[in-house]
Amino acid sequence: MRKILYCDSVGPIGSVGLLLLRLVMGVAFMHHGWGKIQNPMGWMGPEATMPAILQALAAISEFGGGLALIAGLLTRLGSLGITSVMVVALATVHLKLGHPFVAAKGGPSYELPAVYLACAIMFFILGPGKFSLDALVFGKLLGRSEAGQNDAAPPSPVTPTRRKAE
Repeated sequence: MRKILYCDSVGPIGSVGLLLLRLVMGVAFMHHGWGKIQNPMGWMGPEATMPAILQALAAISEFGGGLALIAGLLTRLGSLGITSVMVVALATVHLKLGHPFVAAKGGPSYELPAVYLACAIMFFILGPGKFSLDALVFGKLLGRSEAGQNDAAPPSPVTPTRRKAE
């Protein structure tokens, strides 16, 4: 359970990289989700085949997942929502319509959703890094020191050795 909320999976330099990617991807998803969150049950229009509840879940996943990435709070949950949205987008739109991975003349492609999917899976596996609210909140709640010790169990006490009688 401890590693689900937060674990020290990367060092400080890797955490800077995760922070930069979290910020860029988070802003992008908040931007993509902003219009959808304004009309969460009908952003696809009246002729949409996607049920309203799934449209709402997608809107929440994009906007809320972007916010979670920016803050680094509940990062794995946010990335799980983004992962779900990207899988559905790839399966029901891009691959179904035969879009290429990279379009030659700027047309539709599945390059960007695939990159977002890979990044979301990475955040789900690695977590947000040390520079996140997850590290601050859950690291302390789980008995971590501020130095960022990892999840390794403390060493067992050393049993004193007995001297042989001479």
